[in-house]
This record gives sequence, C-alpha cells and structure tokens, in this order.
Amino acid sequence: QVQLVESGGGLVRPGGSVRLSCTGPGSTFSNNAMGWFRQALGKEREFVAAISRTGVKRYNTDSMKARLIISRDNAKNTLSLEIYSLKPEDTAVYYCAADVAYGGGTSNLPAAYDYWGQGTQLTVSS
Repeated sequence: QVQLVESGGGLVRPGGSVRLSCTGPGSTFSNNAMGWFRQALGKEREFVAAISRTGVKRYNTDSMKARLIISRDNAKNTLSLEIYSLKPEDTAVYYCAADVAYGGGTSNLPAAYDYWGQGTQLTVSS
C-alpha cells in the first residue's frame, strides 16, 4: 500500500502562482512514475502532468506546459507541481497518483495509476 499525501492548495488570486506537493513512503516512491490529475466540481478527472522515475515529463496540453512545472525529489520522496498565471478555470481538487507497475511511464490515463492521494483543493478567485 502506497499512501500519498498532497498539500499546498488553498485560495489564490488570478494571475498568482502555487506550488503543490505530494509525499509518499521511502523507496516505493522513487521507483514509481507519478502523476497529477485534477477534478473540478461536476467534471471528470483530468490529467495534468506526469513524470517518470527517471524524470521524463509529460503535460496535458501545450498551453498547460507553458504554465506548469512538474518535478520530483526522490531523496525527499516528494512530487511537486508549480502552476503559474493561475486562472479561475484551474480551480479543482488536485490529486497525485503513483504508477507502480510501470515506473518508466508517463501515462495520462487515471486507470494506469495504482495509488492516489486524497487531494488538495485549489481555488482561484479574486
């Protein structure tokens, strides 16, 4: 069982930035591919970004790529997501997830991920 814990959400004004973090246990974390998803109220869960265990990155869209940085620190068992130029449409619950089966992947499919955190709410509003 891999327990993931997200943090860093809250209320942020449009145009601002935020850093979301996700921590997990020990060596299991460093061997996994990791992903960020988000789910807005009334909408389906949406892929945001993923990073393989070796640091290969994937973003949902080019427009997202321009405003996001996904990174990982395996020594600290931490996954991060920095979002810049926040927009109201970024409002959602953000989830981190671990792909245990294929650490070299960067899947954009929720079904590829084995473990999920409980999420952190990010609200972008003035």
